[in-house]
This record gives sequence, C-alpha cells and structure tokens, in this order.
Amino acid sequence: MAPSAIDPIFVDVAEPIKDTIGLPPASRKRLEKAGIDLSQGYPYRPARPLYLQDVAKLRDNYREHKDPGARADPKKSSLFSAAEKVVDLTTHIGTEVVGLQLKDLTDQQKDELGLLIAERSVVFFRDQDITPQQQKELGEWYGEIEIHPQAPQVPGIAGVSVIWPDLQATERKVDFRNPGGASRWHTDLVHEKQPAGVTHLHNDTVPPIGGDTLWASGYSAYEKLSPDFRKIIDGKKAVYRSAHPYLDRDDPNSGPKYLERVHPLVRVHPATGWKALWVNRAMTVRIVGLDKAESDLILGYLYDVFERNVDIQVRFRWTPRTSALWDNRITIHNASWDYGGAFPRHGTRVTALAEEPFFDEHAPTRRQALGIAGSDE
Repeated sequence: MAPSAIDPIFVDVAEPIKDTIGLPPASRKRLEKAGIDLSQGYPYRPARPLYLQDVAKLRDNYREHKDPGARADPKKSSLFSAAEKVVDLTTHIGTEVVGLQLKDLTDQQKDELGLLIAERSVVFFRDQDITPQQQKELGEWYGEIEIHPQAPQVPGIAGVSVIWPDLQATERKVDFRNPGGASRWHTDLVHEKQPAGVTHLHNDTVPPIGGDTLWASGYSAYEKLSPDFRKIIDGKKAVYRSAHPYLDRDDPNSGPKYLERVHPLVRVHPATGWKALWVNRAMTVRIVGLDKAESDLILGYLYDVFERNVDIQVRFRWTPRTSALWDNRITIHNASWDYGGAFPRHGTRVTALAEEPFFDEHAPTRRQALGIAGSDE
C-alpha cells in the first residue's frame, strides 16, 4: 500500500522515507501474533503534510468530551478488588496495579482506571499481554484517538504510533551530549485545539539497563507556588506549539514554522476538579499579554518548579511488556536516553484527545481538596 496522508485536507505532501532497520525479536513476535502485516515494511509512515495552513485545519472543530473518570466510583471498588495489589510509588504521583490485564477490564473498571489516572497522574501495569488493536480499543474509551499526520504507525491501525528510538536516530544525529528519543521534559500534543488526555505507552522491548521514564505532577507543581504567586498566573493564557515544524504556504522561503494554540497556563481536570500547572519547557512559547522578558522570567521559574522538585516526580524502571497510562493534562514527562542506543527499545502508543483546556478560579488544589494543605497554602 502506497503511503497516503491521514486526511484528505492534506494535498501537498512529502513522500515518507523508507525504513530499513530490523525489528527487535520480542517486538516482531508481538506484532506477528497480533496479525500485523509486516510484508510492506515497518512501520507505516503516512505522507507528511508540508504546509502549516493545512495542519491548522486538522481537528479544528469542537468535539464534546465526557471524561470517564468523572462518572467512576470514587472508591474504585471494582478495579481495586480485582487487583492483587495496588502500590503507590511515591507520595504525590505514580501507582502500580498488579495482577490485572488491561485487555480484560470491564467498563466499570475502565472508568475507575480513568479516575485513578486523574488522581495519581500515571499508572503502571507490568506483564501485559495486549495487542496494538486492543491498545487502541482501550484508548477509545478515554476519548477520540489522535492520528498523527507524520508519526510512524503500526501498519493497518491508524492511531497506534510507533515509539522506537533507533528509528528516530536514523532521522537526526544523536549522541551523549544530544540524546535521542523523547529525552526532554514535555507534554504531548499541546498544540491541539483539544489536547491530549490519557496516553497509553506499551513497551514490548526495553534496555536491560537504563531507559527509565520520569513524570512530574502538575497538581504538585502548582501547589509548590505561594498563594500570592498563584494569583499572578491564575487565568493567564500561554502560547503552545507543535513538536513538528511546517512551511508557510504564503511565504515558504521564510523557513519552518510551528503550529501554535493559546491555552490556559493553569487548568482544571474535569474528573477531579483540581488545579494543575500546565507548562513545559519544550513547547510553551510565551505568556499572552506579557513582554518577552517578563514571560521568559516567569516561564523559566515555572519550568524549574516542575523539573527541580524531585519530590513531585516519579522515575519508572521499565520491564518488557509493561504499560504506562498517564494524563497529559496534569503531567510532564521525560524519557532517559542513558543507554545511548546500545540496546533496542520499542513500544506502541495510543493517545486519547480530551476537552478544550479550561480554568476555574473557584477550583481547589489537590491538597486543599484532600484536606492536607498547610496554613501557608
């Protein structure tokens, strides 16, 4: 099948490169077991759109989003009673659920998992027997599946992206000083009109050492700020950009440009009702209404709050066949490339798009809602 664009609105496209690197054995075994056709090469790359104006039209309409976590049993009785154990990995972020297969969850358990992710930011399941098709089906429970206009995909399953650092290394030079993979603090798809909600990454192949992923809590980052500083940023909006650049059709010689959207700097999660700081160093451009010097100063401080407070982070050590499900509305993450490409790492990712970000001045912080806030909070 010849590569085509993911949407008919993309007429002007570039033909994708052809990949020639070999799949890790465990990844190939999983894909073949799932009936994925690898005969035409792997992964499948859609024809890449060239122009910013075309990409801006993709999903540029309002879609109603009802968060499954908002209708879940607050006690999560069905999910917790079926698990062997549920272990919080740190005080503020990260939980591991043991003894459940994601493909077998009931509808009630899916709702409760959605609430658990909304409360704990990222949830892990080891030893998962899940196909890319089942991964996509689970993702659809949490929202509209994002189909990326140029990211490599599992052949025949639109919306299941391939996360394969060795593949990325064929596109740009990587080394110790300029690491590969997603080794920078970021949040996925912030440029969307309705950005990412729950992302599910399943890694079928991981390095024997290194390759950890870190997540930081947006709830806790906001709570680290003084009440008076919160007043400065509450209600402010910022410009967020895409990860990939495109050409301006009206001025193609001006060089690559990024798709930009305006969203709240502080947002509220619809399932928990808690405020979260929502910035990331990689893709937050500027605060609307401030001079560049003012915006740079405030954003630099907010990035540092996220990145330097290790008590609001979780660092996860992967094992083969592990799934991580996190909420992009309340986290940033960073994949360590400390293994330096010496070992293969391969996974498949599904992201559900959520609501248009919103701010509510009356919403509490997480610690306020749980009754654990100090007198200075």
